[in-house]
Amino acid sequence: MHSVGIYEAKTRFSALVELVEQGEEVRITRHGKEVVRMLPMRRKPVITDEQIARELAQIEALQASIAPASDADAVPQLRRSGRSAA
Repeated sequence: MHSVGIYEAKTRFSALVELVEQGEEVRITRHGKEVVRMLPMRRKPVITDEQIARELAQIEALQASIAPASDADAVPQLRRSGRSAA
């Protein structure tokens, strides 16, 4: 993160925009108080590759635990049994 005064920001605006494009955050201050925060449009992902892999493994485990229907008549049979049970 970079913090610059408003006068310096005015004179170095292009350089500051380049920093933001590279993923940096730039804060512009006036009399020591932050008045502007420049952020990149595309931030780094919040979720890590390890978290993605863990979530995918959990989805695959759930899918494996669900038994597929054995024949084409299974869905209509389930509907009939569900309606008669109510």
